[in-house]
Amino acid sequence: MRVPALRLTCLVVLTVLGGVLAACGVDPESGASGPHTTTRTAPDGMALRVERVADGLEHPWDLGFLPGGALLVTERRGEFVLVDRDGTHRVEADTSSVYAEGEGGLMGLVVHPDFASSRLFTTCQTHQRGGKAVDVRLVTWRLSEDRRSAEHVRDLLTGLPINDSGRHSGCRPALAGDGSLLVGTGDAANDPTIPQDRTSLGGKVLRVDLRTGQGLPDNPFASSRNEAERRVYTYGHRNVQGVAVRPGTGQVYTAEHGPTGFDEVNRIRAGRNYGWDPSKGGSNTDVYDEDVPMTDLQRFPDAVPPLWTSGESATEAPSGAAFVSGARWGPLNGTLAVVALRGQKLLLFRLDDAGEKVTEIVVPQEFDDRFGRLRGIRTAEDGSVYVTTSEGAGDAVLRVTPQPKP
Repeated sequence: MRVPALRLTCLVVLTVLGGVLAACGVDPESGASGPHTTTRTAPDGMALRVERVADGLEHPWDLGFLPGGALLVTERRGEFVLVDRDGTHRVEADTSSVYAEGEGGLMGLVVHPDFASSRLFTTCQTHQRGGKAVDVRLVTWRLSEDRRSAEHVRDLLTGLPINDSGRHSGCRPALAGDGSLLVGTGDAANDPTIPQDRTSLGGKVLRVDLRTGQGLPDNPFASSRNEAERRVYTYGHRNVQGVAVRPGTGQVYTAEHGPTGFDEVNRIRAGRNYGWDPSKGGSNTDVYDEDVPMTDLQRFPDAVPPLWTSGESATEAPSGAAFVSGARWGPLNGTLAVVALRGQKLLLFRLDDAGEKVTEIVVPQEFDDRFGRLRGIRTAEDGSVYVTTSEGAGDAVLRVTPQPKP
């Protein structure tokens, strides 16, 4: 397959005219966002420049940066695509075991820090055998020297729960500053006990060794006799699709889908419960009951409340998350960027220095609904932000950079 060539000439200049949502307060009882006001002003002198750097893709899920500036992209249907100066090309690989159904398929991706010598990268993907769903797993691959093919190296971690429909498959990996691999997972939306069960890998943020897939010795449950529990970093999640590490701090943040409304951005704290429990404390083990609080602070008083929630009136379906970084971003430097599927927008969350509070949200108005559903977002070494769209046929990779207002 050859998909359309790389486009560097088609660009749009987008002024950041979105609202600044002042200090969206969180009700500690319900988790719902409190009243807020919208100001239709942008940071002084700021604009966004958006380049469509690749076209003709199909549900690009995630991307990683290779030495020399090329991009490696996963398509949910089970394809790898390379984007470089010569265009956009398929990377040959045996992905016949990928279970591309519903929300599942070839999903998140991280390029290994030693890629220049090892050529390794790791993906999250749903796995099938004989046409039947088996699990969600992490798989490590090696890209060929000519970057035209990839070979399977190892199954890094298997046994994440899967739904035959592909629902709540997760699955976003991110590298922490200490070299560990963080993985946000979905709860598979079938067994209601999974999110609160620390011996299950679903509905969690995992922290594992990138080379072995094993839990790390300083993980919160490292002394557990259960191998899966030793990998658990946090639990009580529904469907984590964004994981981002704040530069220079080690602070970890996630973006997570709520049931109807109540999408969340969370600060991740080792060993803590995030309060999603469709089993209602184990009293309902047969039915996945979504008519429960996204963060159930009555059942779990010590659960971590969200930093931000969309509340009951809005469903954004937040997906990828990444930090905007670099002085050239001006007042947007250091914001947490989250892309939305249903909301079809980019949200920029400004955090206080301690990382304990969202102080404002900037929503670039021209980005809102302009490019359709947005799935992935990653920040390149030069500070550019790359976003993938998720409409189906005709999807794109977008490069977003700041520039002075014209």
